[in-house]
Amino acid sequence: MSMESTAWTQLYSVMHAQQERRPFDRVTLRRIGAFARPHRRRIALFVLLGVLTALLAVATPVLAGRVVDAIVSHGDADAVVRLSLLIAVIAVLEAALGILGRRLSATLGEGLILDLRTAVFDHVQRMPVAFFTRTRTGALVSRLNNDVIGAQRAFSNTLSGVVSNLVTLVLTLAVMLTLSWQVTLLALALLPVFVLPARRMGSRMAGMQREAATLNAAMGTRMTERFSAPGATLVKLFSRPEEESAEFAARAAHVRDIGVRTATAQSVFITALTLVSALALALVYGLGGRLALNGTLEPGAVVALALLLTRLYAPLTSLAGARVEVMSALVSFERVFEVLDLKPLIEEKPDAREVPPGPVSVEFDDVRFGYPSADKVSLASLEEVASLDSRGGAEVLHGVSFRAAPGQTVALVGSSGAGKSTIAQLLPRLYDVDAGAVRIGGVDVRDLSAGSLRATLGMVTQDGHLFHDSVRANLLLARPGATEDELWDALRRSRLDDLVRSLPDGLDTVVGERGYRLSGGERQRMTIARLLLARQRVVILDEATAHLDNTSEAAVQEALAEALADRTAIVIAHRLSTVRAADLILVVESGRVVERGTHEELLATGGRYAELHRTQFDQPGMTEAVAR
Repeated sequence: MSMESTAWTQLYSVMHAQQERRPFDRVTLRRIGAFARPHRRRIALFVLLGVLTALLAVATPVLAGRVVDAIVSHGDADAVVRLSLLIAVIAVLEAALGILGRRLSATLGEGLILDLRTAVFDHVQRMPVAFFTRTRTGALVSRLNNDVIGAQRAFSNTLSGVVSNLVTLVLTLAVMLTLSWQVTLLALALLPVFVLPARRMGSRMAGMQREAATLNAAMGTRMTERFSAPGATLVKLFSRPEEESAEFAARAAHVRDIGVRTATAQSVFITALTLVSALALALVYGLGGRLALNGTLEPGAVVALALLLTRLYAPLTSLAGARVEVMSALVSFERVFEVLDLKPLIEEKPDAREVPPGPVSVEFDDVRFGYPSADKVSLASLEEVASLDSRGGAEVLHGVSFRAAPGQTVALVGSSGAGKSTIAQLLPRLYDVDAGAVRIGGVDVRDLSAGSLRATLGMVTQDGHLFHDSVRANLLLARPGATEDELWDALRRSRLDDLVRSLPDGLDTVVGERGYRLSGGERQRMTIARLLLARQRVVILDEATAHLDNTSEAAVQEALAEALADRTAIVIAHRLSTVRAADLILVVESGRVVERGTHEELLATGGRYAELHRTQFDQPGMTEAVAR
C-alpha cells in the first residue's frame, strides 16, 4: 500500500467513524459473538488469509534488496532470475489471496448483514401498533441500513485489518532492525509527523462529514415531503413555486458549500501526508546511502528499507485508528441491539389455541384499557427527540361489555374520541386489554394463535391503505394461494371487476403509493375485495365509508353487504344511516357504553343516540334517504 493510499484509508476511517470514547461493553461483545458464531469457520479462514498476506508483503522488499545486491556485486545471473521469478510468484500469490480474501470478506459481511437485518425486521414485525405510531420511519430504516452496515464493517474490515496489520508491523520492524537499526529509528521518529495530522485532521473531517450528512438529510426530507402525492397537492394549493425554488436552492447551496470545504480540506490533508512520506523516503535514502557508501550497509538493504517503510507506516497508521473503528462498530451494534431489546407487548403463548370452527361470537367482558406509555413501546432515538413523552397509561376504556352472537352485526356510534376505534383494535390484538377479556368463539384472544386470529378476523379501515404494487399483489396479501378465478370473483363481488379489466395491465397494474392512482371509493372496494378473498368469519368496519361521496358510498355499501353476509360484524360509523339495520347499536361516550338497543329502541328512548340522530337529520331538506 502506498503512502497516499494509506492516507486516504486512514482519513476515510476516521471521517466515517462515530467519535465516541467509551469502555468496551462485555455484554455487547458477547452478543456480537452470538451473531458471529455461525460464521466462525469463515472468520478463522479470513484471519489466516490476513496473516499469509502480511507475510508475503514483507517478503517482497527483502527479495528486491537481494536482487539489487546481486546486480551491484555482479553476482550469479541465474540467482537474479530465480529471485525475480520468486518475486513474481509472490505477486501472483498476493493477488490470488487478495481476491480470495475479498470474496471471503464480502461473504462474511453480507452474511452478517443478512442475519442482523432479518433479526431486526422480524423483531419489528412483532412490535405493537403503538411502536409504529411513534417511530419515525426514516430512523427505523436507518437502523436496518446504516447501522447494520456499520456493524458489518467490524468483521469485514476491522477484524482482518487489526490481525494482518499487527503481523505486518511485527515482521517489518524485525526485518528493518536486522538490516539497519539506525534507519529504523529514523523511520519511527518520523511516525508522529505522519500519524498526528491524520488524527487531528480526521476529527475535523468527521465534523464536516456529519454536517454534510445533516444538510443532505434536510434537503432530502424537503424533497421527500414535496414529492409525495399529498405534499405535492398541498404545495400546488397553498405555496408559490418561486418560494419553493428559492428555499430548495438555499438548502442545496449549503450542501454545495460544505462539499467544497470538504474537498479542499481533503486535498490539503492528502498532499501534506504525501509530502511527509516523500521526505521520509528521502531521509531513508540519504542515511541509508551514506551508510552504504561507508560500507556499513549493503545497497540492496537500502532499497529493501525504503520498500519496507511503506509496510511500516501503513499498519502503524491503521492501528492508530483501530480503536476509533472498533468503537464505531460497537456503537452500530449497540444501536441495532437497542431495537432488538424493545420487548413486544403482544406475545403469543406457547400453547396457543385455534379459533373454534364454524360461526363464532365476539364478546367484550368488563374491558379496561389504557394506551401504553412511550417508554414501553419506543426509543427516543427512533422518535428523534431528546427524551420520550412521559404521558400514557391513563385508562380510556372503562368496563366495556357487550356480545355479538354468531352472524350478528353490532354497531358502535358516538362522538369522536369516545373510544370506538380503540374497542375495534383490541379484537385483533393490536393491543391487549389491561383488565377484563376479549373473546372470539368463547376463547380469550390472548389464548389464540396469531395465525388462527388472522384467518378468522378481517378489518377494513377508513383510509383503505394499499401498497405501491400491483392489484394482484395487494389482493394476494389476504390469501397468497388464491387462484385467478378467485381473484376475479372477489373483484366482482366488490364491484371492481369492470374497473380492473379496463386498466392497462389488468391485475398487474400498479396502483401507486398508498393506492393514489385509484379513487377513494375504489381503494375502499379494493380492501373489501381483499376481505372477501380472505373469507374471514369476523369482520370489523372502522369508518369504512367516512370520507366517501354519496355515489362512492353507495358502491361501497353494496360491496359491504357481500362482505357482511353470514358473518359476525363490528361496525363503527358516524353516519347513523349506515348502521340503522344493525342487530345491536352501542352508543360509546368517554370510554363507556352509555346506551344499547336497536335503531327504533334508541330513538324511542330519547337519549344520546336520539340527540346524534337529530343533529344529523333534523336540518332543512335533510332526511335519512338523502343522507344515505
